[in-house]
Amino acid sequence: MGGIKKENEGKVVVKKAAASKATEKKSATSKAAPKASTATKTTTAKKTATEKSASASAATKTSAAKKTVASAEKKVTAAKSATTTKTTSAKSKKPVAGIDEEGTFRAWDNAKTVAKSKKEAAPKNSVEERAADKKATAEAEKKLEAAKKADPNAGMAKKEVNASDYSDDKIRHLDALEHIRLRSGMYIGRLGDGSNQNDGIYILLKEIIDNSIDEFIMGFGTKIDVEIKENRVKVRDYGRGIPLGKVVDCVSQINTGGKYNDDVFQFSVGMNGVGTKAVNALSSYFRVISIRDGKCVEAVFAEGKLQSNKSGAVKPGTKNGTYFEFVPDEKIFGKYSFNMEYVEKRMWNYAYLNSGLTLRLNGQDFASQNGLLDLLTKELESETIYPIGSYTGEHLQFAFTHTNSYGENYFSFVNGQYTSDGGTHLTAFKEGFIKGVNDFFQSSYKSEDIREGITAAILVKVKDPVFESQTKNKLGNTDIRPWIVAEVQSGLDNWLHKNPKAAERLKAKIEANEKLRTELSSVKKQAKENAKKVSIRIPKLKDCRYFVQDGKKGENSMIFITEGDSASGTMTHSRNADYQAIFSLRGKPENMYGKKQSDIYKNDELYQLMMALGIENSVENLKYSKIVIATDADNDGFHIRNLVLTFFLGYFEELVTSGRVFILETPLFRVRNKKENIYCYSEQERDEAQKKLGKGCEVNRFKGLGEINPEEFEQFIAPETMHLTPVEVSQLKIIPQLLSFYMGKNTPERRKFIEEHLLSNAEIDV
Repeated sequence: MGGIKKENEGKVVVKKAAASKATEKKSATSKAAPKASTATKTTTAKKTATEKSASASAATKTSAAKKTVASAEKKVTAAKSATTTKTTSAKSKKPVAGIDEEGTFRAWDNAKTVAKSKKEAAPKNSVEERAADKKATAEAEKKLEAAKKADPNAGMAKKEVNASDYSDDKIRHLDALEHIRLRSGMYIGRLGDGSNQNDGIYILLKEIIDNSIDEFIMGFGTKIDVEIKENRVKVRDYGRGIPLGKVVDCVSQINTGGKYNDDVFQFSVGMNGVGTKAVNALSSYFRVISIRDGKCVEAVFAEGKLQSNKSGAVKPGTKNGTYFEFVPDEKIFGKYSFNMEYVEKRMWNYAYLNSGLTLRLNGQDFASQNGLLDLLTKELESETIYPIGSYTGEHLQFAFTHTNSYGENYFSFVNGQYTSDGGTHLTAFKEGFIKGVNDFFQSSYKSEDIREGITAAILVKVKDPVFESQTKNKLGNTDIRPWIVAEVQSGLDNWLHKNPKAAERLKAKIEANEKLRTELSSVKKQAKENAKKVSIRIPKLKDCRYFVQDGKKGENSMIFITEGDSASGTMTHSRNADYQAIFSLRGKPENMYGKKQSDIYKNDELYQLMMALGIENSVENLKYSKIVIATDADNDGFHIRNLVLTFFLGYFEELVTSGRVFILETPLFRVRNKKENIYCYSEQERDEAQKKLGKGCEVNRFKGLGEINPEEFEQFIAPETMHLTPVEVSQLKIIPQLLSFYMGKNTPERRKFIEEHLLSNAEIDV
């Protein structure tokens, strides 16, 4: 019939089922007078029932009224009993969240949010309070207007669109190459200006050379000639050459090529029939010549459109093969230039992965006889604890060793393609290596002790590779894992049996790692306890909403490491809080060169930085896609930058070698007149801007990030306009040398270097 509900103030309310209007009124009266005693309520109920009973004419109605009164008395008695029981229970047992036995939902009793008192909830009537509210509202409106102005579509003229306008003739069809030009990011990833090794111009070069590599893999041609001069690229291989009747189709028609037929290509890098088409579409000039058995076909394109198509004969003795020549289109890429250091690194990778192949770049030969073994030898030289081990199977190769450096470094490849983000093959290699070590030593070492300090390279050949994007940075095939794990385990076991001295040194390294980890565990525990005492949150971190672990939403996540509150304050007002976080250093961090790993956990600021990044336990837990060092463009800023890089290179080398660390380049100058602002990143750009705006223009020199107001700064950290310089290492072996020279103890060599390169005030252009 009814239920009893306990209110916050300890009141009892009798809820009635709607048996009659009289009962409803009686219940309402009961609720309206919560301070009345239970006895009073009972008397009132009896009186009301008696009066209504007397006015009734039928005896049956009188009887019914008496029954109703009796029922009410029973319920009141029950209410007393329930109230007493619940009061006792409430004192002895603390309620918890959820639905209680009465069907009432309770919030968490220990929640921090509590109901405001009447005094707190009272409207703000004082002049000061109203003025503060008005000021806060004005600031919010100002920020909103600034945000609207930053909208790139704000200046677009609005068009009235009628339903009748959406007709058949409004449907556009783009041919394949037009689509590549319009949506280039789908095919080559980023564009860039050549300052990053993953910029689009290097992808175009790779796509062409990949075709020549595929010819070598199939046993045709042991030489590839490459020339890059004045942004014009020429590539000549000595393979079979494109079938003469399909030359134009193979470089202009999507989904056309020989890679779909495993009778002619089995372990190709290019599998989607897009590579050369993308190069053609994104080049202002593109030329291809195929030579087969004394005959040739030439096709010339401009911006993907065929300009000429010729066929003819070649000189006697001319070897078969294909010749490509192209110039990346400045309409797509803007001003760009090839960094030959990046190109040379790619040539070496091709050579290491294809023993017996010679690549000639601008007259310099790149060749390797020992494959991945040569790669690690060149990267590490004498830094290894034991001689580099290697294994070569039909479809799997790997080489490995350990150094005294912290962290792990891997070079992973699939069918000759460098997979910078790893994938299934790299994960399987790690698993197989751990199993191989434990099987050989009949032990159960932890994975982190086995892999700490390892440097390894792995190459797998897969018939149908599945990459996560057109740029092929990560392998997704899952069916290859069991095979790789088993072969790595067996291959490693075999090498260790044949090299017992190296096996002893490996065991000593693992046990040293185990001892170090044990020592670190107590230091880490103390560091965590100290951090909790300071604050549950990291004081100097202004975090973002999405991280790498959130998938697509966090793929652009980044953290800016700034110096001082002034710079971080500017960036805080300019950033996109969805994916841009900020960590503010107090000033110059401690120089950690030559310190023990345990020392970084005793340094409060660096420990908080590790926590902010999520790497205090492992770099695999890194929260952000990019780590951006954002310091002032002055001597102090450069020094802080070097101190932070010393910290990363000394203890988290993998963050740098995997391409996660960047330097934020902000403008040094602002040149402006009444109509236009131009931001310049160098003296040369400043001079050009002055010429453009004329004599009356104003020039400002930015000495620190805090000098740039938030509205201006927003464009300098927006993804589309941000200038980032990647921190890259050409060879692992140079890291100890660099750190020792620049960050180690003062030496006569460093003193001499400073004296020779120190600028006078007259030479410093400010």
